Amino acid sequence: MMMVRRGLLAWISRVVVLLVLLCCAISVLYMLACTPKGDEEQLALPRANSPTGKEGYQAILQEWEEQHRNYVSSLKRQIAQLKEELQERSEQLRNGQYQASDAAVLGLDRSPPEKTQADLLAFLHSQVDKAEVHTGVKLATEYAAVPFDSFTLQKVYQLETGLTRHPEEKPVRKDKRDELVEAIESALETLNNPAENSPNHRPYTASDFIEGIYRTERDKGTLYELTFKGDHKHEFKRLVLFRPFGPIMKVKKEKLNMANTLINVIVPLAKRVDKFRQFMQNFREMCIEQDRRVHLTVVYFGKEEINEVKGILENTSKAANFRNFTFIQLNGEFSRGKGLDVGARFWKGSNVLLFFCDVDIYFTSEFLNTCRLNTQPGKKVFYPVLFSQYNPGIIYGHHDAVPPLEQQLVIKKETGFWRDFGFGMTCQYRSDFINIGGFDLDIKGWGGEDVHLYRKYLHSNLIVVRTPVRGLFHLWHEKRCMDELTPEQYKMCMQSKAMNEASHGQLGMLVFRHEIEAHLRKQKQKTSSKKT
Repeated sequence: MMMVRRGLLAWISRVVVLLVLLCCAISVLYMLACTPKGDEEQLALPRANSPTGKEGYQAILQEWEEQHRNYVSSLKRQIAQLKEELQERSEQLRNGQYQASDAAVLGLDRSPPEKTQADLLAFLHSQVDKAEVHTGVKLATEYAAVPFDSFTLQKVYQLETGLTRHPEEKPVRKDKRDELVEAIESALETLNNPAENSPNHRPYTASDFIEGIYRTERDKGTLYELTFKGDHKHEFKRLVLFRPFGPIMKVKKEKLNMANTLINVIVPLAKRVDKFRQFMQNFREMCIEQDRRVHLTVVYFGKEEINEVKGILENTSKAANFRNFTFIQLNGEFSRGKGLDVGARFWKGSNVLLFFCDVDIYFTSEFLNTCRLNTQPGKKVFYPVLFSQYNPGIIYGHHDAVPPLEQQLVIKKETGFWRDFGFGMTCQYRSDFINIGGFDLDIKGWGGEDVHLYRKYLHSNLIVVRTPVRGLFHLWHEKRCMDELTPEQYKMCMQSKAMNEASHGQLGMLVFRHEIEAHLRKQKQKTSSKKT
């Protein structure tokens, strides 16, 4: 740092000397301009008594004055530029000091710039060497292979697991589009580099791009292979690019205390007494007996079976000595969005963490901590992807009996799927819910209100945390799609109903059971004929 300051002081002294010399030059020019001219010069001037002598003399004086004025303006511009450069160097020095202090905080190397740059280049080359760029890597199984995605200027073709993943992405998501456009532009700069081409070569443009493939190895970087049209028919240009990841840097260290973070679980309900009884058994075990930092708000629509629901609440309250619950009764037809909205706004205490939940949801006490850790008022909302259970009657149809619920809640391909199209179960602070405008109360019946709220958060400045969680399950129940739903809602309901029953393989066994049974009969007949 002392070397940088000495260099800056030496540079400032040179600037001051230059300014003094410029001022001296201005003085000398002024003296020369005001000194009486010699005989030879005076002979060259027009005579005052000549017909045009006076006008000519004035014109020359004006020309000299204009030259001096231009010269002074030029000097002023140079001085202004020098001042700007001095200010920029001062800012660079200050930034260098800040970067040095940041490097000390992050534990980075404070070596000379040349050594730091050489070390960085060596690291980037090592990342390329470790990645599967030049040679293949031996893999233990086929599941270890990282697949590529392919793309053109308009579309991205992706291979991702999940029933709702689209094999073709159009329009392409903005962050992915910006990444791929940057890769194509980088390739075009290389193709159009004058040092690597003949003087008469044609310029390459984005229209010459045919297709590309890319994949990301999460600990190394992203590999791009881009193909362009060549100079002649059946010729192509291929560029391989690699975007290496840098070393891990500590950004923030936090200490979180969730001892006093209360969760208000809001459940909208209409009838469904048996499901509510099952829900309260789970609630008592996880929330009352284990977590103990939970409030329950039940928003009930109508009056039918209301006494049974109240009785379940009162019995749980007495048996577990639990008083942290609120019961709200609403008239009219069931509306999930309205029930959750009313329950959230009914809370009169300080800012509270809300968990919007349905009666057919099972959650663990670990999930409650996950809910707390992934939300922050004014900053983060949490949209977990829950695991949806298939129809136990189909899954365990070949068993003597369906196992208990706790044994059914296993995350496997055969038992259920990630409900990545659902946004109904969410954790968010009441202040964020109120500020975003809550639910759209014009949406009636099943579906749509949760997606509308989710989109509002996506359009806000809050961070939306979306990830699968292991402690949140959607229990299977027979889904009924009412005739009162709009065509779009009815279509969504039927799609959800179809996906809830079983896996593709299990459904295939049901669809083709007649063919399977016919095959078994033929095999049985062949076996019996051989015996006879």
